Order: sequence, then C-alpha cells, then structure tokens
Amino acid sequence: MNRTPVSSSNLKSVGYDSSSNTLEVEFHGDRVYQYYNVPKEIYQGLMAASSHGKYHHRRIKGNYRYSRIR
Repeated sequence: MNRTPVSSSNLKSVGYDSSSNTLEVEFHGDRVYQYYNVPKEIYQGLMAASSHGKYHHRRIKGNYRYSRIR
C-alpha cells in the first residue's frame, strides 16, 4: 500500500485502501499497523488533522481491529 508522509512526532506515514477500507499507519521506529473497516471519512479526518498523532489516539486507536505488519 502506498503511504503519504505526514508531519508528526509520532506518525511517519499514512495510507488508505478504499476497496477494503484498510488504513495503514507507519510510526517512527518503522512499526506499521493496518486498521480494518475504517470509513474513508476517518482517513480523511486523520490526513486533515492539525495533530495526526492526537487524531489517531482519539479516533482510531482502540476503535478498530488492527494487526501489526512490521
């Protein structure tokens, strides 16, 4: 999945696959997680947020099933 770099002290890059509603987040330190069944609006909100890390913590972490892929 292609990811877009983001300016964040916590997140390094973010990608989204609209065909499967999968959100992929790379953190600094090269950990990568995929979050499943994430609505496109949540991805768009993450990309538009003034703080990507805070948005992730409040709206994504703990709200969607995920797996660490790296």
